[in-house]
Amino acid sequence: MRRSGVIAAIAFTLAWTASPAAGQRKERLNPLITLHQAGQPVFGLYAPSPGGGRGREGGAAPPAKTPAQRASETLGYRLSDFIFDGSMERGVARGLPAFADYVAAMGVAGASAHSHPLTVKTAKVSDDPELAKREIARQLDAGVSGIVFVDVESAAELRTGLEAMRFRSHGGTRPDAVGSAPAYWGLSEAEYRAKADLWPLNPEGELMAWAIVESRKGLANLREIAAVPGIAVLFPGAGTLRGVFTTTNAAGERVFDAEGWETAIQQVLAACKEFKVPCGYPATANDIEMRMQQGFSLFIMNWGQPGFDAIEIGRRRAGR
Repeated sequence: MRRSGVIAAIAFTLAWTASPAAGQRKERLNPLITLHQAGQPVFGLYAPSPGGGRGREGGAAPPAKTPAQRASETLGYRLSDFIFDGSMERGVARGLPAFADYVAAMGVAGASAHSHPLTVKTAKVSDDPELAKREIARQLDAGVSGIVFVDVESAAELRTGLEAMRFRSHGGTRPDAVGSAPAYWGLSEAEYRAKADLWPLNPEGELMAWAIVESRKGLANLREIAAVPGIAVLFPGAGTLRGVFTTTNAAGERVFDAEGWETAIQQVLAACKEFKVPCGYPATANDIEMRMQQGFSLFIMNWGQPGFDAIEIGRRRAGR
């Protein structure tokens, strides 16, 4: 009797510790959500450049890289939590074919949405909301795990973008087509439709929406933007805001208001803290530790050694 009682107690303990109620979180398809839920900072890189274009100072243009070469380069660096692409900010139709080829090559090389989640900028939603809905659907169909909304200036604009990320069956405006997304996610179409919803709006969702505030109007409406349910990360558009706080004086000289610029950055961070939204920043090796100390928790760096250095500094400070 005593032995059977001990066995029963062990079995009960194992069952209890394996249950979600015991405080353990199940593994997510999107590893960024796992990191956010664990209170860990997140570090990502822009995708490697496709090359080509103009050479410097009249020199020969660098040869363009094939999608397979870019994918191999991406997989060669293992410390990035996600891959970021900004090529579609000025128009999805122009940038999507090359991006889709890159995603396909990533899949062939062994990447997936679980190992290498992809986030992409989309064009400003309020410029043409109906076009934006169609283009966001096309980006999601390519297999991305996150959409980045640029120059967000109102809560209504952000809500339109969030609705475009959600299937109609989930209350959004996204059509039922899924494109090649299930292949990159490693899921069936039915499984993908069930998982491809917004987190944290849907606790079981695996998609993320990031918003960038980069204008005075956006700053004026900051708190209502940060309060929109479904936003996963909020950024100050630090580079663009630098331009906003740079003027030309009577002598034609450019004058930078460093204090105003930093105040705007801190205003975004304060809204993130107030509404409990992770705050992002485009950091470098020179400022990533300072921004982490301030409370920023998601960072995007340029591809290349300076970006690698920033990630390594950030991970070391975070104990990762």
